[in-house]
Amino acid sequence: MTSISLSNVAASSAKADALVVGVAKGAQGVVLGEYLKNVDKALKGKLVATLTALGATGKEDEVTKVPTLGALGAPVLVAVGLGPERADGKNSGKNTGKNSASRYDRERLRRAAGAAVRALAGTKKVAIALPVEEVADVAAVAEGALLGAYSFDEFRGASKEDRKAPVETVTVLTELAKDKAAKAALARAETVAEAVRFARDLTNTPPSQLHPKEFAEVAAAAAKDAGLDVEVLDEAALAAEGYGGILGVGQGSAHPPRLVRITYRPKKATKHVVFIGKGITFDSGGLSLKPAQSMEWMKSDMAGAAAVVAAISAIARLGLPVNVTAYAPMAENMPSGTAIRPSDVLKMYGGKTVEVLNTDAEGRLILADAIARASEDSPDLLVDVATLTGAQMVALGSHTAGIMSNDEAVLRRIHELATDAGEQMWPMPLPEDLRKSLDSPVADIANMGDRYGGMLVAALFLREFVGEGIRWAHLDIAGPSFNNREPYGYTPKGGTGAGVRTLVRVAEDVVAGNL
Repeated sequence: MTSISLSNVAASSAKADALVVGVAKGAQGVVLGEYLKNVDKALKGKLVATLTALGATGKEDEVTKVPTLGALGAPVLVAVGLGPERADGKNSGKNTGKNSASRYDRERLRRAAGAAVRALAGTKKVAIALPVEEVADVAAVAEGALLGAYSFDEFRGASKEDRKAPVETVTVLTELAKDKAAKAALARAETVAEAVRFARDLTNTPPSQLHPKEFAEVAAAAAKDAGLDVEVLDEAALAAEGYGGILGVGQGSAHPPRLVRITYRPKKATKHVVFIGKGITFDSGGLSLKPAQSMEWMKSDMAGAAAVVAAISAIARLGLPVNVTAYAPMAENMPSGTAIRPSDVLKMYGGKTVEVLNTDAEGRLILADAIARASEDSPDLLVDVATLTGAQMVALGSHTAGIMSNDEAVLRRIHELATDAGEQMWPMPLPEDLRKSLDSPVADIANMGDRYGGMLVAALFLREFVGEGIRWAHLDIAGPSFNNREPYGYTPKGGTGAGVRTLVRVAEDVVAGNL
């Protein structure tokens, strides 16, 4: 992983292979912040003219490289766009106090750092000078830089030689470099970024290398490395304890299912949070077979499980004083002579029966088992994360996850936390009129209902398995979990690690007594 540090050295004299600076988009073109005054002076006041001549505008994610010809400590200056200039027009980067209305949105800083570092692959040492004003700004820049440096080359052969290596070291330039809080924020950013990278690696791994058994082994190893307790239920244990949903989904595959339970129990913790992640290692749709093109990225159908395993590991490494349990039900959804059929009835953990109308609505079946089991832990809050429905993308697009909850305050707060973490999520309703569409003539409930509002119907199904009085939230990350288009900001092509940062923020918020 790319190493990162803080320094209060002046940007104009920073020794690095490249110096990254942020420029804004003004009404008349590129705008430099006050914090770049010395840099521009060293370049004889020609930076704006040079950037303009090269076509730079200052728009978000735009990266423009300029040779410094010895005028700066770095041989190359990299201007990254921050988008529209600040409301005060100063773009100063000076510390103007907490909650400054004119400071840059932290996600813009995060994305700018990520876009620049991603564009500088093949460069060893990079210094970053962006307009940071507060400790949280420093953390955002560090996080964006580390996530932008991500690369997944494990399965490359001859083509690996043509790939540029990620940036080796990043130095964030800030007047807060000696501040203890800034140093702590940097350490947190490193821990969280490493967790996101781990989730990305898992999501990018080919399904032939990550069947439920292997996935459970990797998850258990990562958890134990973080000092956590792990329990893995194989197919025999799942059958003995009545996990009909997980077994039903997995019965069509030659690779049997698993349920991983990871626990973190720090001293003096009084609150308990449960995270549950969907772990379908490959989703063919089962007998309700998906179209071929829809299967191309179904290796990512375990991104929810990857997120909860990564998040609980990060929470443990951060030493947060809150009890956390992570459940990761894992199965491979395949068509075969032993696969579940439309109209089959499954007996779930806890006794409820489900009529299976569509075998491609399998994620809710394995999650229901885990939710019913987790409810026995009587947590203060239960959050599940899943690549659950294509309807999520129809409703919200590929970058914005849906949030649903049985508690309005939880719904609003998780939206705020996700936004603060830099993850796009939007609160969605749970209309009671849609619940009737899940009624079954032969079982307690069906796994499919009204096709309109499918994301909401799926959440209503899951709600049926949440224990009485337990606050619950469901995050549908179907689109945001996997980017099958071009990279942007700090987001690579492929697995994104969606949900990890929000889950860590949820745990921190529980500790703070806000959630």
